[in-house]
Amino acid sequence: MGGTFEKNDTLQLTKEQGFPVELKLEDHLKNPYCTEDFKDKIFEFKDKPKVRIYNIPPVRNFLVENRDEKWIYWGLIHILEINSDYENQITSGKFKIIYINTPEEMKKAHDLIDRNNKTNYFK
Repeated sequence: MGGTFEKNDTLQLTKEQGFPVELKLEDHLKNPYCTEDFKDKIFEFKDKPKVRIYNIPPVRNFLVENRDEKWIYWGLIHILEINSDYENQITSGKFKIIYINTPEEMKKAHDLIDRNNKTNYFK
């Protein structure tokens, strides 16, 4: 007998799953945030389908906002805590932002990292 889990290097979240409400794309495109704006702030996420594991600090994970199945690469995070619900097959946890992409980096990141035009928010 065996089980399955997913190893991820990307924390891709919807608002409902806990994507930070403090990160507003429209504001960031006009007046970019910087990493220092979120120093020492801990964020929580919940209800990610499947049991997942992520890179352990000091290795980074990507933070991606999922808006209607379109992805926005916000920057880099460290996962601080993972909670796996084996019965319901969901994952929750905590993370901190270690780098915020500039608007220009956000627009380029999808092409450099993902290369799936169907999920690229900026295309």
